[in-house]
Amino acid sequence: MKKLLRTAAAAACLCLLAACAPARQAGGGEPGAPREDFTSVPSGMQAGGEPEAMAAPVAYRAMWVSYLEWPMFDTSGAQGFAASVGSLLDNCAALGLNTVIVQVRPFGDAVYPSAVYPWSHLVTGVQGQDPCYDPLAIFVEQAHARGLAIEAWVNPYRVRLNDTMPPGELAADNPALLHEGWALEANGGLYYDPALPEVQDMVVQGVTEIVQNYDVDGIQFDDYFYPTTDEAFDTESYARYGGGQDLAEWRRANVNTLVQKVYAAVKAVKPEAVFGISPQGNNDNNYSQQYSDVALWLSTPGYVDYIMPQVYWGYNYTLQNGSARFAFENIVDEWLAMPRDDSVSLAFGLGAYRIGAGDGSATESGEWASGHNLADMARTLSVRGADGYALYRYASLYSGGEYAALMQAECAALAQANGIGQTEP
Repeated sequence: MKKLLRTAAAAACLCLLAACAPARQAGGGEPGAPREDFTSVPSGMQAGGEPEAMAAPVAYRAMWVSYLEWPMFDTSGAQGFAASVGSLLDNCAALGLNTVIVQVRPFGDAVYPSAVYPWSHLVTGVQGQDPCYDPLAIFVEQAHARGLAIEAWVNPYRVRLNDTMPPGELAADNPALLHEGWALEANGGLYYDPALPEVQDMVVQGVTEIVQNYDVDGIQFDDYFYPTTDEAFDTESYARYGGGQDLAEWRRANVNTLVQKVYAAVKAVKPEAVFGISPQGNNDNNYSQQYSDVALWLSTPGYVDYIMPQVYWGYNYTLQNGSARFAFENIVDEWLAMPRDDSVSLAFGLGAYRIGAGDGSATESGEWASGHNLADMARTLSVRGADGYALYRYASLYSGGEYAALMQAECAALAQANGIGQTEP
């Protein structure tokens, strides 16, 4: 059985269904997300409008907890933070999930004491300021106490998204400031140069210290690799290290090298821990725009334990030209048809943030206002033989506001699909 499935199965959820109580709204939306609109109702829905429970829920059922969730936490001290985290994890367990994927390094910083990166502004509001407690240690302890696996979600290259995120000044001990030339500007942001061996070593060291110092069940990278296709981005590095290679192939080789190094580092410290990557759902973009050879990682041992493409479109999603390539079932089948080594699992990211707002389809309908779209998708993945799913993101199910009723309905439908509250015959 694949390693990812073993990890997820070991984290069985024992909690009963609880109501999805609205929490205060998390700040901001996902940077760069497609515009939000309505799409069509999926075919094959039950006459009563309720999704059928899966005969066998997929093995990997996860929730992403991003940096955007932090306004929901009490960060004033260890006790308040632990209480906030406990409530979040109780809600995740009540959905029948078995894993949380917690963003611990979103901007070349850390929500834990690090020998490599400065403290994140998420904890105190100021990058580099020690909060005098360890948020990651609290997350790990609380997750495992509830039978939940926990993976540390790392963004390997991003230092700044734009002029305002992260807010304020970079800490004086930030490697991007200490090492001239390590970080390059792109689209108003700041990113480490993937070509530099020193940068690769830093990223590996950062992952290694997490796995060494915390009982995490895995490490995950998201879909931020090369931030631009601009040839001017890394001119000096290309001249120094390119060796006459095609620029695109050289950039992909740089990313591949890092991925291999991280995989080896994780296994060297904790062989049972998993290393996974969550790329864009459109694999053409991964390959040509971010220089991520996901097909290679899927088909070749030694890169990852799992791939989790972000499939954030509805069942009847269509492009303006009428193409249905990215309609949920179509794009899932496209990914499942890709050559894949037996050692690599394939799960899918689902767009909980689409609830109520829609996904920008050219074909409008009430699909994301049905109250059970995510549960329908979980069932489809079970039928298709996928290895699991993760929900992006927690606040999209628990922030209340305009779509509070839909969030509660989606929570109830997901719990039902995952078998929560059902008794053995």
